[in-house]
Amino acid sequence: GPRGVYDEAKRFQEAMTMAYHTFHGVETRIVRIFNTYGPRMRLNDGRVLPAFIGQALRGEDLTVFGDGSQTRSFCYVDDLIEGIYRLLLSDYALPVNIGNPDEITIKQFGEEIIKLTGTNQKLVLRDLPVDDPKQRRPDITKARDILGWEPKVNRAEGLKITYEYFKSLPKEALFNKEHKDFTTYNK
Repeated sequence: GPRGVYDEAKRFQEAMTMAYHTFHGVETRIVRIFNTYGPRMRLNDGRVLPAFIGQALRGEDLTVFGDGSQTRSFCYVDDLIEGIYRLLLSDYALPVNIGNPDEITIKQFGEEIIKLTGTNQKLVLRDLPVDDPKQRRPDITKARDILGWEPKVNRAEGLKITYEYFKSLPKEALFNKEHKDFTTYNK
């Protein structure tokens, strides 16, 4: 499917990393990073968080793909960095999920963004892309047990910081909708 190359590239990289670890004795770490957000994200990178905030700041309705029941979880960048750092300092070579297990539906998330931005846009439903995951929630049991790590920044706090960053962007950045679209390559 359209996500096949992306998914296989991640699996291949983990396999290569483990091969170097087991065959060559190279000290390695594998972190599985889940949806991360924070200041200095690219506004038009195609991910839901900057898309929603950008649409709200431009006065546009928020685009929800599917019926909005699919879930995501969002990890604030400071928490992610702390998790990666702890993994680097450990001697654990197998994959570790670093992300926030606090799950929310896309529809609920859109409503949170509308409330955060104080705008009165509505959610507009569009067709769900092929292979769009229904759920994104990391199991961080290993991170908790091995690294003593779990996210500390709750979504409301992280979103406020991120929103302040996006509000500070110059108008030309806010209205620049250029985004690389690779759908023509997925045939």
